[in-house]
Amino acid sequence: MSRHRHRRQPEAVPDLGFQIAPMIDVVFVVLVFFMSLTAAIKVEAELNTKLPGNATTSASVDFPDEQTITIDAGGQVLLNDAPLDAPNDADMPTLTDTLKRLKQNSDNAKTKLLITISSDPKAPYFRTIDVLNALAAAEVDNVTFTVDDGF
Repeated sequence: MSRHRHRRQPEAVPDLGFQIAPMIDVVFVVLVFFMSLTAAIKVEAELNTKLPGNATTSASVDFPDEQTITIDAGGQVLLNDAPLDAPNDADMPTLTDTLKRLKQNSDNAKTKLLITISSDPKAPYFRTIDVLNALAAAEVDNVTFTVDDGF
């Protein structure tokens, strides 16, 4: 008897058609990539950087127009460190005119005019009243007071 070795025929791989599992793996990798990319873009959007140009933004920030009036010990009145009027001039026409222009400019720009009066402790009290009269003539109503000890 002869022994014949029977060779096994290789089994035919059945045609399974379109394989969805590898496609799902690829879609998942692409999804993770885009999710990580959008997280980086969101951080960049939160930096709140303003670039130069004519682009307008919907959110506007109102900055007050702040001016400082200083009264020194001799009665000299200074607007932003610029001397105005003589120390013995009670009417203060230069200060009144300047305050009227500042008020008109702030009204045109739709901002608030904020005046801070900084007075030397040794300044004559009547000079503060003169400054307040000039502010009333200019119709300025946002006024704060400080006393500066650093003179």
